[in-house]
Amino acid sequence: MGITLKSITRQNFEAVIALELATSQRDYVASNLYSIAESSVHPTYQPRAIHCGGEAVGFLMYESFHHDGHLPAYNIFRLMVDRRHQGRGIGHGAMQCVLDEIRANGPFERILICYVPTNQVARDFYSSLGFLETGQSEVTGETIAEIRG
Repeated sequence: MGITLKSITRQNFEAVIALELATSQRDYVASNLYSIAESSVHPTYQPRAIHCGGEAVGFLMYESFHHDGHLPAYNIFRLMVDRRHQGRGIGHGAMQCVLDEIRANGPFERILICYVPTNQVARDFYSSLGFLETGQSEVTGETIAEIRG
């Protein structure tokens, strides 16, 4: 299928912000435009365009945390696949790509993901990638799942 992750550039910016979620999914993920703007003021945020067949079909973003004396930890907190490209395994492939990218950086403490507890699709999806639920965020009420390094 040829799924790759690319940095956000002038060449793919317009295509990435034009990507759309299905109406029923819009409450689950911030807009790509907001996410890209947010990454411009948070140097630890890593926005990526998801490409398939040379076309931008999705977006994801993760953050790295480096604590003195500890291995780095990561938080994948945005993932979306355009509504016209869903159901083709692109989200799963993109997650494999980002997990590979993180692992290529060297040893890590953990990789975190959060999702709305009522989102069973997200729960099953992240579980299939090896994430194990560890609790709920006291701030957002979201389910927290992780892969330990």
